[in-house]
Amino acid sequence: MKPLPKSDWAHLIPHQGGMCLLDCVIEWSDQRIHARTDSHRSTDNPLRSDGILRAVHLCEYGAQSMAVHGALLARAQGQRAAPGFLVSLRAVKLGLARIDDLDGSLDVFGERLLGGESSWQYAFRIEHAGNEIASGRAAVMLNPGSS
Repeated sequence: MKPLPKSDWAHLIPHQGGMCLLDCVIEWSDQRIHARTDSHRSTDNPLRSDGILRAVHLCEYGAQSMAVHGALLARAQGQRAAPGFLVSLRAVKLGLARIDDLDGSLDVFGERLLGGESSWQYAFRIEHAGNEIASGRAAVMLNPGSS
């Protein structure tokens, strides 16, 4: 599979401009997505505070992989993904305190655990240079009536 640039899918998700943290989708299937980004190094990353991008923000990177995956699945079925709201994070593990000082790209992996008309549950994992730096599970409640 050829990587999908941001221009192919960014308009399908609610995260726009600098808040669209992922740069490209390396590959995806019905159950999984692998995205890549360098946005953690950007000095104008909107999640930075006091000049630092903390590792807790990797949860947002994982959540955005869910949004992109859901949007790609919906598009493949000729539909548009319903808007969703992140309602829980569980079993989050962070392997470092900050990420703005990491050289090179981040690989963001999402795996759909459950998916229905009203909610999605995913596991996410973020790697840097082949090493896991964050993981967890996230749940999204969908609002199908507002798409």
